[in-house]
Amino acid sequence: MSIDSQQVLNEALALPASERASLIESLLASLDRPDPTIDALWAREAEERLAAYDAGRMRSLEADDVFAEFQKP
Repeated sequence: MSIDSQQVLNEALALPASERASLIESLLASLDRPDPTIDALWAREAEERLAAYDAGRMRSLEADDVFAEFQKP
């Protein structure tokens, strides 16, 4: 952590709890911004998967079967 970051953290920790909570919400929201490049990649992936399914190159699974597989010890 840089000296500037450490200073910001120290100042934030001195705030009242309600202000710290508000600051945390703002910081988290700033990390959750859509990335058009990633969104485009996922859209292309979804289209390719749908095309593969429609062409019979990919099969589907029941959700219950998938979840059961992950619950096995």
